[in-house]
Amino acid sequence: MSKSRKGFLLGLGCNIAPESNMAHMVKALLQHFDQLSLSSVVLIPPVGMNSHRDFLNAVAFLETEMDAGSLKSLTNQIEIELGRQRHDPDSKIKDRPADIDILAAMNLPEDLSLAPTSITDEYFLYPLIEQLINYLSTDNPATSDRHPLSRQLRIDDLSFGESPTTIYRNGNTGQKRVG
Repeated sequence: MSKSRKGFLLGLGCNIAPESNMAHMVKALLQHFDQLSLSSVVLIPPVGMNSHRDFLNAVAFLETEMDAGSLKSLTNQIEIELGRQRHDPDSKIKDRPADIDILAAMNLPEDLSLAPTSITDEYFLYPLIEQLINYLSTDNPATSDRHPLSRQLRIDDLSFGESPTTIYRNGNTGQKRVG
């Protein structure tokens, strides 16, 4: 990888209508960014909260010149549009339709050697971070490993989630494709 890329690593999660809401989070991000590199989407039991609903989780890399504050405002708005009650002081420990966290600012390829433990303390995301970093650092991403708990999701005619991928938005048509 020779071209320098600046952006953010995001954690995506939801446990209310997770298949639908994960697809809607990805679609909403693609309305604002030309591409999104995404890990597998996996089903994970809730951590740090008392719930019977499992989460769908993924890790994404967005290439952008946007600053962290502007990106956080945008991701908060996406969460609210999908039904998250951000004003609730207990929202971090309640079931949620959308959760988008900024995990780290990243400069590629320099930051591809970062250990997941230096990015977040959310240990359940470590395999997804490793998977996405491996995907972003390889010259042949088609050979990236599939996570054993991955789930296939759909947005219109687009399928994703079984393995790492990059989804591109065509700004002229609004159409998306997997590369």
